[in-house]
Amino acid sequence: MGVQALGYLGIRAKDLGDWGSYGTGLLGLQRIDKSRSTIAFRMDDRKQRLIVDADGGEGISYFGWEVADAAALDALAATLDARGIKFARGSRALADERRVADLIVLNDPLGYRVEVFHGAEITADPFVPGRSISGFRTGPLGLGHVVLHVERIEEMMAFYQDILGFQLSDFYEYPFAAYFLHVNPRHHSLAFVRSGKNAVHHLMMELFNLDDVGQGYDIALSEKDRVATTLGRHTSDFLTSFYTHSPSNFLVEYGWGARSIDVDSWVAKERPEGPSMWGHDRIWLPQETRDNARKMRMELAQQGYRRPVQVIEGNYQLAPGVCPWWDSLRAGNDAAAVG
Repeated sequence: MGVQALGYLGIRAKDLGDWGSYGTGLLGLQRIDKSRSTIAFRMDDRKQRLIVDADGGEGISYFGWEVADAAALDALAATLDARGIKFARGSRALADERRVADLIVLNDPLGYRVEVFHGAEITADPFVPGRSISGFRTGPLGLGHVVLHVERIEEMMAFYQDILGFQLSDFYEYPFAAYFLHVNPRHHSLAFVRSGKNAVHHLMMELFNLDDVGQGYDIALSEKDRVATTLGRHTSDFLTSFYTHSPSNFLVEYGWGARSIDVDSWVAKERPEGPSMWGHDRIWLPQETRDNARKMRMELAQQGYRRPVQVIEGNYQLAPGVCPWWDSLRAGNDAAAVG
């Protein structure tokens, strides 16, 4: 049994103040003060999910991937040993710092620090968001997903699939190459973008309510140069989201309404429709690539590309009336099932 979820992240920063205001005031995380140079953030019943160290750097310093229990951690350690992959058992002090029962530490093929752990500490103290939000969709799905710029996708894919147990969800090659991997019903917990460099692209957080996202978008729009990608909806996980520049030089995607997949029956495939069905103008892309992405979205609109909104119990209310499009879609699916 391999990795089950993205459990925590370590973030490098030049200044804690920037993250203090961004994490609470825009993202709605709960701040936990740890030391003069370190703060942590809660987003659910875990004692910490994001740990920010003011070490003068930027990006993500370590990725905490969760396994089920001590037996699963030992099994992974045995696999690493058999493959000749260097790793170290985390010290008791490090486990206490990460608020977990035990962990092992290794580097992936591009040098990213990977911490695989079990037994994350939880607290009975209620989550108190930094601003008024309904909360984050985490639990067995993990804290969200991360996407990395990479030079060598094939090498990273082999490591995360063969060693850590990730499975391919889907991929596309245009307007840029991207591959998406899952470890639970979240469509992807990890993805790679072939961009000719190695860096963190973004971290995604999913909210329970669409209004949380819209109000966060208003806050981001009020801050100069905060928005990096406009509001839009993905073709992969159906997430409605926008992206902002974080204080640590990577993006944070803030979204709602991601679908869940059946990991036992899921079949990976190429998605020729590209990354987004509407919106998501990527301000950070070169103009030619932005134009190509927009052209793809306009073609999808002309084709009538639609996908059902993904809801969970408690965040929707059924309206009266009929929907010819949805009724015809269901009728077609029922006929296909009978045939």
